[in-house]
Amino acid sequence: MAKGTDIDKLDREILSVLMDNAKKPYTDIAKQLYVSGGTIHVRMKKMEDAGIVKGYSLSVDHGKLGYDICAFLGIYLDKSSLYDDVATELEEIPEIVSAHYTTGLYNIFAKVICRDTEHLREVLHDKIQKITGIQRTETFISLQESIDRPLFIEQEEED
Repeated sequence: MAKGTDIDKLDREILSVLMDNAKKPYTDIAKQLYVSGGTIHVRMKKMEDAGIVKGYSLSVDHGKLGYDICAFLGIYLDKSSLYDDVATELEEIPEIVSAHYTTGLYNIFAKVICRDTEHLREVLHDKIQKITGIQRTETFISLQESIDRPLFIEQEEED
């Protein structure tokens, strides 16, 4: 656990329940964990203020919305010192849904969602590869996602 992160077993249990079903009402969580609804609200506010809970999101089946291509890009930079500038530019491209500063072959590894291969080509050619500081990219098209789940939060033993 990161330094300065002061959460206990109940906080971890609350997070586990919400990571499994973010729509579960606080009152139902309270019943499940044998605490009051107010306790859940207070604990969640504490974790939001601490930056542990960073927001809430909706999981969508992109394919059912006409976005059938998921690809991963390995991005090589001219210099590692250009990362911040390039990341700022990548953030402006709506098809990029995540990007990571990495070790290994690539400076940046990004996930891109597109309608089809033509759309992917346009995003690569007209947007990404025109960013100053990007030397080249390698594209990996996902054929199927096998695992998409939240992190299992281990319960620490309490003394």
